[in-house]
Amino acid sequence: MRVLLIEDEKELARALAKMLTKDDYDVDCVHDGADGLNFASSGMYDLILLDVIMPKMNGFEVLSEIRRRKLETPVIMLTALADENDKILGLDNGADDYVSKPFSFPELSARMRAVLRRRGKLVSDNKLEYAEASLDLTTYVLSTPTGEISLTSKEFELLRYMFEYPKFVAAKEDLILKAWGFNSEFESNNLEVYMSFLRKKLLHLNASFTIEAVRGVGYKLAAKQ
Repeated sequence: MRVLLIEDEKELARALAKMLTKDDYDVDCVHDGADGLNFASSGMYDLILLDVIMPKMNGFEVLSEIRRRKLETPVIMLTALADENDKILGLDNGADDYVSKPFSFPELSARMRAVLRRRGKLVSDNKLEYAEASLDLTTYVLSTPTGEISLTSKEFELLRYMFEYPKFVAAKEDLILKAWGFNSEFESNNLEVYMSFLRKKLLHLNASFTIEAVRGVGYKLAAKQ
């Protein structure tokens, strides 16, 4: 899971990033609201931890702009502002949870898992499900009632993204960003090769769904005809 931590207190950010990394999250840290918005707008993160009092843009402004841009990434706000009205403002602007400082890391970790489950992503701490299929986030194994098969790292990243947002068409650009990163020279027309590999593995497992191409846009999960 990829987490974006937007926190201007650098010592706190380093400590949180270290603990999150130990919990097997991939963490990027930025220290002001403007940079935070730029990173968040990539759409590559599974969860955003967002401080409120920051330079350039405060957390409420960042959150409002994230939601205005139709980004559905879950956001947990982290702040010393514990007034009820501040919490209401954050939640009304689209936050998924609101954690007041100081907080314990076990509490934050539990709230992160709860938010991800409510978004329909996690069925346990390490699995995603779609239809009758289960994708293990630690072993890269895809399972159905008829068997299981291992995925390569790229196949896993592609299918994980589609499992996380099963109701949406996954744009080619977003899939490439998720699996190959920002500076990849990977050509979008080669993406079909990887999707073909995944379709064959789904067929091997007799899955009830496949991956369909959406002309000019990307790919989506769909029930087999």
